[in-house]
Amino acid sequence: MNRLYRISALALAAALCLALAACGGATPPPAAAPSGAASAGSAGSADADFTIGIVQYTQHSSLDEICAAVQNELEVLAATADVKLNVIVKNGQGDAPTINDICSLFVADKVDLIIPIATPAATSAAAATQGTGIPLVFSAVTDPVEAQLVESMEAPGGSITGTSDYIDTSLILKLATTQNPELKKLGLIYNLGEPNSVATIAKTKPILEEQGIAYVESTVTTPGEVQMAAQKLISEGAEAIFVPIDNTVASAMSVLADEAIKAGVPVYTAADSMVRDGGLATTGVNYTRLGELTAQMAFKVLYEKADPASMAVQVLNDGIVSVNTTTAEALGIDPDVFDPGEGYVAVE
Repeated sequence: MNRLYRISALALAAALCLALAACGGATPPPAAAPSGAASAGSAGSADADFTIGIVQYTQHSSLDEICAAVQNELEVLAATADVKLNVIVKNGQGDAPTINDICSLFVADKVDLIIPIATPAATSAAAATQGTGIPLVFSAVTDPVEAQLVESMEAPGGSITGTSDYIDTSLILKLATTQNPELKKLGLIYNLGEPNSVATIAKTKPILEEQGIAYVESTVTTPGEVQMAAQKLISEGAEAIFVPIDNTVASAMSVLADEAIKAGVPVYTAADSMVRDGGLATTGVNYTRLGELTAQMAFKVLYEKADPASMAVQVLNDGIVSVNTTTAEALGIDPDVFDPGEGYVAVE
C-alpha cells in the first residue's frame, strides 16, 4: 500500500487531530492492510520529496499499533515541514522469504529510507541494504546489540538507528509478586526463534532465581501452538505466566488469555497492547509512543540529514502500569492492587 502525503491546510489540520488523539492515549486506527507479497510494491510517486518503505514483520496488535503511529506521525511531520512523502507499507506475515523479498524490492526501488518493525524485519532489512547507503530506522527491536544491528546503543555505527522496546522484567515480575506475594512458580512462554524473546527470558531467569521463584517453560514456533503451550504450563503448576515481547505469542494473545482465565492463572505481559488483548497487567511499552518516536527519528534522518551512525537508539519505557480490568474481574483480582501510588491505565 502506498500513502502519498500532499500538504494542504486541510491535511495539516487532519494530521494534527490524529497526533493529538494518539498522544491522548486513544487507540490508533488500524494499520494499513497488509500487502503480503513483496511484488505488489513500487516506488510510487515520482514527485515525492522522499520515499519511505515500511516493512512490518507480521500482523498483530502491537506491531499494527506501531505501524499506524509511524504513518500518522510522518504525516504530521511532513505537513509541518511542507514536504511530500511517499510511504510504502508492506507486511511480511511472519514469513522470512517474503520479508527478504520486500526488503530487496525496497532496495531495487531505491527508497530513501526503510523502517523495519520488529527484530526479524530489521535483520532482513540490514542484510538487504548492506553497502547501499540506504538508512534504516528500526522500531520495536528489543536488543539491537544482541541482534548485531548496532555497535552500541549510544553510537549505532553504519546507516542504522531506531527505537527499542526493551523492558525491565523485574518491574513486571514485581506486579506478579505484589498480586501474589506467595508466588512459587512462574510459567514462561516464548518463541526460541525470536532473539528478542530469548534475550529477555535469559535476563529474567536469574531474577526469578534470586527471588526463589521456580519457573517452567513452554516454547512455540507458530501462533497455532500457543494454546497447547499454555495448557502445558498450567498443567505443570504455573501460578502465573510471563510473556516477553514475542511476535509469535502476541499473534495468539487472546487464545493464551482465554486458557489462562479458565484456569484462574494471571498473565503478565511486556506490552500494553498484549494487556488489551487479554493479559492482566504490565509496566511495559506504549507502542503508539514508540511508533511516533520512530517516525521522528526517521524524519530527522531524511529532512535534517542527521547521521544514523551517531543517533543513539532510543529506549521507551516510562514505567506506566496498565491493567486489563475485564481480565482482573474474570480472575477475581482487585485491579487496585497494582496501583503504584500514581494510578494505572485501565484497559478493557
